[in-house]
Amino acid sequence: MSNKAINIFFLLLISTFINKNVSAQSADIILINGKIFTSDTAHLYVQALAIKGNKIIAAGSNAAIEKTASAKTKKIDLEGKTVVPGFNDAHDHPGFISPVSKSFSSEFSVAGPSKKNVIDSVARLVKGAKQGKWISGLTGMTVFSDPSMRSVLDSIAPNNPVELQNMWGHGIVLNSYALKILGIADDEPDPLGGWYARKSGSNLITGALYEYAQWPVWLAMSAAEPDHLIEGLRQYSNEQIKMGITTVQFMNFDFPTSAPYYIKVNLPQRIRIIPFPGTKKNVRSLNEWKNINNHPTPLLYVSGIKYIIDGTPEEEASLGRQHYPGKPDWYGRINMPVDTIKQILREAYNSHTQLMMHIVGDSTMSIVLSLMKQTGNDAVWRSKRVRFEHNASDNATPEEIQMIHDMGIIMAHTPKYGQGSHIQSFLDKGIIVSVSPDGTTNPFWDIMVMTSQQADSKENTTVEKAVVAYTKTNAYAEFKEKKKGTLMPGMVADVVVLSQDIFSIPIAQLPATKSVLTIINGKVVYQQIH
Repeated sequence: MSNKAINIFFLLLISTFINKNVSAQSADIILINGKIFTSDTAHLYVQALAIKGNKIIAAGSNAAIEKTASAKTKKIDLEGKTVVPGFNDAHDHPGFISPVSKSFSSEFSVAGPSKKNVIDSVARLVKGAKQGKWISGLTGMTVFSDPSMRSVLDSIAPNNPVELQNMWGHGIVLNSYALKILGIADDEPDPLGGWYARKSGSNLITGALYEYAQWPVWLAMSAAEPDHLIEGLRQYSNEQIKMGITTVQFMNFDFPTSAPYYIKVNLPQRIRIIPFPGTKKNVRSLNEWKNINNHPTPLLYVSGIKYIIDGTPEEEASLGRQHYPGKPDWYGRINMPVDTIKQILREAYNSHTQLMMHIVGDSTMSIVLSLMKQTGNDAVWRSKRVRFEHNASDNATPEEIQMIHDMGIIMAHTPKYGQGSHIQSFLDKGIIVSVSPDGTTNPFWDIMVMTSQQADSKENTTVEKAVVAYTKTNAYAEFKEKKKGTLMPGMVADVVVLSQDIFSIPIAQLPATKSVLTIINGKVVYQQIH
């Protein structure tokens, strides 16, 4: 028998075994008459799915899937509706879920609300707050850059700690009460990777904290009102599930202390906790993350590590090749000393811990890429799947783009910040582009931006490619592509039925899409159809 004949024989044998195996199983749920987008680029569309337990056991035609049904099978007629794999929110922060009850929010903008509006909001919350109770709010640069805010807050909230957080997470303003209970004196030395804004010519802290100086504040607030934090997590999860988000990857600063809350709330989503350690004096706070349970519940798991290598242009803290407007001597800065970055890279290169880095400035990216090249060879780096969060690739040079490709770096794209970044040209070059929403709970808004709002229209991608990035690629970006991210046999049954066909409607209508049926791990967790 020829080699060709032998190969055909074995393919037929395997096919027969698979068909017998599937037909021998009775599905718990079948979905038929659908437009099912699998995210598997070899078989992008099928009509129907069969689910048994927490796995997909078959994907194909209506006739093939009907054969897996028994009298006990739940049959869902999709009536032509569009189905996609569960979306994977690859970048989020649980600390922004209003960890305390006395808080206010604002519509997102860099400037944020006016000083008067912030003062009025704080004053209103103070009236109903017990002494010592935290008061918080989301603000912007108007408040953050005002050196008088500490004293202003002292005058209206002398007996309550007040925290005003920049909406994008890089910068906090505190009053004196908050500084005192956190043990931050005016002569406190800057922590590794962060710093305190000080009044000119003195050590006096204005109340503004940058980067890693924020960690003590976040930790204190997350511990202040556990019941409120639990309820916030539950509400946030419900909101995401209604939008078809079945996995969320939390860059988490407090899991060593807040793990009991996550276990108690037992969210129906897949939750990846990514350690996001703070710093103390001249060291990183890594010991707190040792000896924790890395898989405390079936859907909750801990892996990877995240660092903020620089800030953002909004607070003029990211390191760029060009100076900031009106400041010919200021180009920004990197948070960590180069020796610390080298150590972080060595740890990633010599371990199985996936490294994620917030990198925004073009000079920061250049420095990190150069240090990665010095640390080791491309093949090893490709196996590590290092992630550059936010895909701030606007000004990447051809040489840098080649290094990104060769080392297999995952460019974790954040649509709301990345309209100047490369998407389609990176995909064309074989560079891995995932989706890191960073606080966006509407994946269809993200897809709209990625497909129609890039500054260079040639960088707009297609809806199909954006969905693949949000599902299959995001699974790859956490080493889970063999378990989830596509709707194919053997994969976990994370399935979303959509309210409209995102592959045919006008792009501008995408954000109005919702889930009408969300299945996670084979269980229906949200349903608006029958």
